[in-house]
Amino acid sequence: MNYRWNFRESIDEDAVQHLVHDEHLPGPIARVLVGRGIDTVDAVRTFFAPDLEKLHSPWLMDGMVKAVDRIEQALRDGEAVWIHGDYDVDGTTSTAMMLHFLRSIGISADYHIPNRMDEGFGFMPLSVDHAMEFGAKVIITVDVGITAVKAVDYAAQRGIDTIICDHHQAAEDLPAAHAILDPIKPGCTYPFKELAACGVAFKLISAVCERLGRPEQAYQYLDFVAIASAADIAPLTDENRVMSTYGLKLINEHPRPGLKGLVDCAGLTIGNITNASVIFGLAPRINAAGRLGDPRRAVEMMIQTDELFAFRIAQELEHDNRKRRAIDEHTFDEAMQQAEQLMAGGPIHSLVLHGTAWHAGVIGIVASRLVERFHLPTVMLTSVDGVAKGSARSIKNFDIHAALKDSEELLIEYGGHKHAAGLSLRVEHIPELRRRIERIAAEQLSDDELTPDIQIDTELQLTELSPTFLQYLVRFAPYGYRNHRPIFFTRNVVSANGVKIVGNNHLKFRALQNNFAIDAIGFNLGHKIDVCTHGKSFAMVYTIEESTFNGTSMPQVRIKDLRPDSLA
Repeated sequence: MNYRWNFRESIDEDAVQHLVHDEHLPGPIARVLVGRGIDTVDAVRTFFAPDLEKLHSPWLMDGMVKAVDRIEQALRDGEAVWIHGDYDVDGTTSTAMMLHFLRSIGISADYHIPNRMDEGFGFMPLSVDHAMEFGAKVIITVDVGITAVKAVDYAAQRGIDTIICDHHQAAEDLPAAHAILDPIKPGCTYPFKELAACGVAFKLISAVCERLGRPEQAYQYLDFVAIASAADIAPLTDENRVMSTYGLKLINEHPRPGLKGLVDCAGLTIGNITNASVIFGLAPRINAAGRLGDPRRAVEMMIQTDELFAFRIAQELEHDNRKRRAIDEHTFDEAMQQAEQLMAGGPIHSLVLHGTAWHAGVIGIVASRLVERFHLPTVMLTSVDGVAKGSARSIKNFDIHAALKDSEELLIEYGGHKHAAGLSLRVEHIPELRRRIERIAAEQLSDDELTPDIQIDTELQLTELSPTFLQYLVRFAPYGYRNHRPIFFTRNVVSANGVKIVGNNHLKFRALQNNFAIDAIGFNLGHKIDVCTHGKSFAMVYTIEESTFNGTSMPQVRIKDLRPDSLA
């Protein structure tokens, strides 16, 4: 795949020099910060020293007072509470967190997470029936509910109040719930709009803890928020950065029993868990619970106090995750064939694919892989009892939820946000949906926007890689969406001591510029070996990471792309 190299067009050099002078920052570090909008001394200090005191007050969220009043009433009157969650990581962590908290303050609580294969997505009347059987007077939905008008009405008819904790887009008609907590719902002025659902649920817990006079009790749940924020690709800015920082610290220093086995099964080490560890190690295994079986297993594992019991569940999830990967590969191969057939007919701007036998538990993953491969908005659909159900994933500049909304008369149901959504429709409507999504994508996406880009933070001379520079670079973590590792650009580089292709088509060499050399590796860049051999001068865009060998850590360049100097 070819990439566009995007350089930040205008960086305020006065602000850069101000930070260099007042904070004694290396120039490239200051340029990265200013380019990302962190351009004052206070902003830099807040960024480099995340502080729980900087979290926004939960009471700023519309509906919070009514939600807390109702939970306090349930506690006072001995009323039971039912939690309805979702089967993905954000939904199961939110459910486990809320269940643990409510029980810890003395409320009788239980929960329901719909089975992906049998019930589908969302808060349904069936869950209200379960709540009635449990004797609940309050239902709290987490990661779902903002479009569940019928289920909320059904609960109200049976004398049950509903509190919605969601972060998805609202439809035109809001449910008539007792309280709706959703920072992006119309009329909510909460200052940070990009919480994961677990972050919204955490805000409710924080407010209840404040009302009970023990505000710090809420902080013990930040590990759940960190896992959910990473898995749901919530931007690691503002208070998400604070919560993720402290949540990862909890996992590494005081891991709850229900997570230790999962960490072990993922081949990770307590003390070295990062955001990437969550995304690529923990999250797929938590998701496996709902993709190939009962999603309740993930919740039961996370709330366990018995490490051995939790480890047994983690082993089940590890087994399911391996099985899921095999199904994933088979589905991906079939989807690739369909995609290539569609593209053979000429340039297209989107993919809407349908396989009657594709497993519903993996099509979201496959859709994400297809987006990575082709850089096109992608909808993957399978057939369940004569209805097409599926997942949509998108690229940076295309709002897939809005595109589905424009076709909502074709859909039985849909929900989600700008980058990801779920949907169902009659099979015979798939061709029309494909035509409409393609028309909208063609109108909105230019050729440039269909070419993936690499956003470069700043140019760097290799001689600027000082110990001070590297010390500050480490402090950019935790890395994630909207807080990626800084990406640098260096020209006039040559390879020292030759270039090797190692592993599965990876470039490996020593990058040399102005007599300064550093180890470099370029994953899946073996096809560009001619750019950097035979003493040719080239430009590279890259991140800087630590490489550990025989217990010794050294900085290493991880190349994202290469070009001859003449084309840079």
